[in-house]
Amino acid sequence: MTNQIKIWNSQFANLLLDSMAEGVFTLNASGIIESWNPSMERIAGYSAKEAMGQTCRMLKFSSCFDSTCPENAKECGIFQNRNVAPTECKLEHKDGHMISVIKNARLVKDDKGSVLGVVETITDLSELTMARLKVEEARQKLLEIHQFGNLIGKSRIMQEVFKAIKAAANSDATILIQGESGTGKELVAGAIHYNHDRSRKPLVTVNCSALAESLLESELFGHVKGAYTGAHQDRKGRFEEADEGTIFLDEIGDISPFIQLKLLRAIQERQIERVGESKKRHVDIRIITATHKDLYNLVAQGLFREDLYYRLKVFPIHIPPLRKRKEDIPLLTRHFINQFNQKTGKSIKDVTSDALRLFMDYQWPGNVRELENAIEHAFVLCTTDQISIFDLPVEIRQMEYRPLVNDDPETLPAHISKKITKSGLIELLDECEWNKAEVGRRIGKSRTSIWKYMKKWDIPLEMPEN
Repeated sequence: MTNQIKIWNSQFANLLLDSMAEGVFTLNASGIIESWNPSMERIAGYSAKEAMGQTCRMLKFSSCFDSTCPENAKECGIFQNRNVAPTECKLEHKDGHMISVIKNARLVKDDKGSVLGVVETITDLSELTMARLKVEEARQKLLEIHQFGNLIGKSRIMQEVFKAIKAAANSDATILIQGESGTGKELVAGAIHYNHDRSRKPLVTVNCSALAESLLESELFGHVKGAYTGAHQDRKGRFEEADEGTIFLDEIGDISPFIQLKLLRAIQERQIERVGESKKRHVDIRIITATHKDLYNLVAQGLFREDLYYRLKVFPIHIPPLRKRKEDIPLLTRHFINQFNQKTGKSIKDVTSDALRLFMDYQWPGNVRELENAIEHAFVLCTTDQISIFDLPVEIRQMEYRPLVNDDPETLPAHISKKITKSGLIELLDECEWNKAEVGRRIGKSRTSIWKYMKKWDIPLEMPEN
């Protein structure tokens, strides 16, 4: 009966080892592998037959109980009766690639204290490693999304903006972003934050024009219970919420003189006081502001504090309006079409040449935001794979439109082709920052015509590098 119990216990132990998700192998007192469960075969690639009689040196662990795995297995640290904690490391699979694992080992002794052997367990971290990679990939995608966002452009003027964003992201200086509404000032702020060391901390945005003075003060700096009617409990302000991160103050040109003063103190001292208390609270923040107004003129008119102005514009970035970089319109158009295709499930490929011509001639007072809205409007109406003029908003369609004409310089009458010369065209290109559509408007010709002139006279299509 006793033998049967021993046999059953042995069978049960083997069954338990075989069913474990963790890899388990045992070493005898000489450091030789004597057992190797199926999970070890899966993790390391070696069959039990291949592993038996070997030492664990065959697994080439990147980190062992000693700095290096000794030639003589009995000299391994585990045999020196050390207390060994689980260790995250890598082992080399039979086919040569490395596997991330956690290894754990325990010395087994008999009742008299003599060493019987070692039991080692190996936990495969491959899935955890993949999960970590996915998290990092997601973070990288977030960085890419905010790196330039919808600030898409190959124009020289936008390349300068991108350089400024990269420079700002490498510093902690206070940034003032200036540009018309719809140019993407918030995207620039996001790009700066998410490419800075503070990217793992919050980016807190406050629209300063949306709140009255008293509400804005509480929104920015917080308040204590009883500070005013309705203040039923203490509340953190946005400055405290942005601690160790970035606060983005949009439409900074709209704040009152009182808020200007409090903001100046916060910038100078890096301390704030909640409404209703005198206790100073330290905040470690990066400050980015933005406005569509001309702050310098507001200073000249006495409407904005000069000392605050210079505190804010340590590193100014100007975002050009879309009408100043029309060569980027085709690129932006394709971007928004792809974006709305994914959102709506449609398969619109492009805009017609006539619609693109309207896009190039239109002045875009609402800038990139208006272009995005125009594409979204067109997606509602478009029933083909191309957006036509009739799918566009009425304010764009009602603009005076001149259809394309065949005005190839080779086929034009002599008295017309003589009206423009190579040197005159180059001069115009320089004046218009090599915006072919703008050159065409000035001389009453289409952009296609300008391209043909440039090709005829071997003028490069892009602005030459200085």
